[in-house]
Amino acid sequence: MRKLTCILLFTTLAICSCNYLDKKPDNLLTEEEIWKTRSNAESYLHNIYSYVNNTDGGDFAAMGASDESSVIFPTVAVRQMVSGNWSASSGYFYNWGNYYVGIRKSFVFEQNIDKVPSSQLSDDLKVQYKAENLFLRGWFYWQLLRQYGPFVKVDGLLNPNEDFNHYPRASFDTCVALINRLMDAASAQLPGVWASSSNFGRPARGACLAVKASLALLAASPLWNGNLRFSGFKNQNGELLAPAAYDENKWRIAAAAAKAVIDGGNYKLFTNMDNGGTSFDPYLSVRDLFLTNWNDEIIFGTLQWWRWGFTKCASPGPGGYNMYNATQNLVDLFAMKNGRTIDDPVSEYVEKGFAQDKGSTSWSHRKGDWNMYANREARFYAFIQYNGRPVLPASTTDDKNYFSSEANVNGEGRSEFYFSGKSGQKATNGGNITGYLVLKRVSPNDNIRNDVVSYHGPYILIRYAEILLDYAEALNEYDPGNPDIVRYLNLVRERAGIPGIETVYPQAVGNKDLMRKYILRERAVELCFEMDRYYTLTRRLLLGKPEHQAIYGMDVNADDGGQGFAFTGFYTRKLFQQRYWDDKMYLFPINQSDIERDRALVQNPGW
Repeated sequence: MRKLTCILLFTTLAICSCNYLDKKPDNLLTEEEIWKTRSNAESYLHNIYSYVNNTDGGDFAAMGASDESSVIFPTVAVRQMVSGNWSASSGYFYNWGNYYVGIRKSFVFEQNIDKVPSSQLSDDLKVQYKAENLFLRGWFYWQLLRQYGPFVKVDGLLNPNEDFNHYPRASFDTCVALINRLMDAASAQLPGVWASSSNFGRPARGACLAVKASLALLAASPLWNGNLRFSGFKNQNGELLAPAAYDENKWRIAAAAAKAVIDGGNYKLFTNMDNGGTSFDPYLSVRDLFLTNWNDEIIFGTLQWWRWGFTKCASPGPGGYNMYNATQNLVDLFAMKNGRTIDDPVSEYVEKGFAQDKGSTSWSHRKGDWNMYANREARFYAFIQYNGRPVLPASTTDDKNYFSSEANVNGEGRSEFYFSGKSGQKATNGGNITGYLVLKRVSPNDNIRNDVVSYHGPYILIRYAEILLDYAEALNEYDPGNPDIVRYLNLVRERAGIPGIETVYPQAVGNKDLMRKYILRERAVELCFEMDRYYTLTRRLLLGKPEHQAIYGMDVNADDGGQGFAFTGFYTRKLFQQRYWDDKMYLFPINQSDIERDRALVQNPGW
């Protein structure tokens, strides 16, 4: 117990240390007894893993910072950010210091793991753990680069008396090279896949390759590939921190990096057939991907997240908090079941009125649903909770009725987002602000009325569908006629139950600009609420566009006068949030306190 207390005490003190580069005290960490047993060494490594993911699904990139979602409470950090109430002293989502804690601990582990006696920990396991540790260090650097841009490169443990004013930021290209080296070194000692489920959650070789693919896509994208906004982004000695000129070859590098993951042959898109299904079902395939433990689509994930908290925030009232709201912007991106976009004149999309017939499957729209929600693709029904759709996390008829007003009690528990409904603006527990909630990751076996969350699987950080879309996107930028674009884009579309892109939009094949539009749209739908939308729009320099700052929903404030689901006024598009934007927001600011402690640091442009 004393040893465990020592480790936990170090963790607490490290987080509270005065400098992000120097997380003290080392004396608690380097005592010989800490490295005398396998259990203590493994506990220390597990503690490093705890810095991998700092969200329960409600982080800025997953909920609220892009046009796919919002959070109902105006005082939360992400709402302050999008309102422009943000400075280098705000400390919003301060991951800079957290990731450097993880980086420092990775060096401590590296320096001490060989002290563990071989009788306690085999040489083979030491090699494996060292490789995992290298991956984790590279992961932390990768997260820093994505959020803040060029970071401070640290080569080892720093002396507590170190002059931290001599640690400037490294250039973007130097940062990319460092992360690639760490991933290559880790990959060389990690298996292609883990044979035992006891190792699920640890990175395998494919996770290293996947990080390299995501990193290469960032480097190729407009944010870091000849971005004129960064022409004056320099260290104090005049060193340019961002690449000055556009380089098309970076798209080739990104495509090759994604293809390396594909060619490894260790991953596949999940379908319900992998989960005991006897016939393919696109809805169960895209829904249960997030509800099936460690399936073959997951490249890297973590169990260290709060599934109950996410489900509670994503569920309607009165059992849930109504907190994670999807937007009309995202709803409009889902295709019809025929694979066509809703703005396509032949898509068969109907904006107004109530559906006179139910959908052709058990999971699609019901008779009486608003036509806007009729005949949409399977991902829409798996990922979006809309007005009138039965509540998912409610097990029994009585539980479902709990979510219904007296006039609607029929055992279905339909979500009531209209004004006087149980999840509406009039509700005492706070109302939904867009008319939609997030449904991805919510299990039908949960019972949020009683706060029972049955599934405790991983939070997926990288999955195979993302890699396929990375490959198609990168390939399209330098070789738009390559047939692999259609091939791999279609794998994602077909798993979702919609026709191939060449079938519905043959004019996009070989047309770089048009195909890019459909690829990015596919990313927005397939990877919604997985942090990808925010980072795709930032790396593409699109987040500041007016269409991504004007956020729409249904008219949740229109008084239904007791009409409930029959009230047509609810289904009017309303601008509920005009967000603030400044181009400096393409990068997070480094906290002002860190700038003051390390005088060699330069702040991100505009901050």
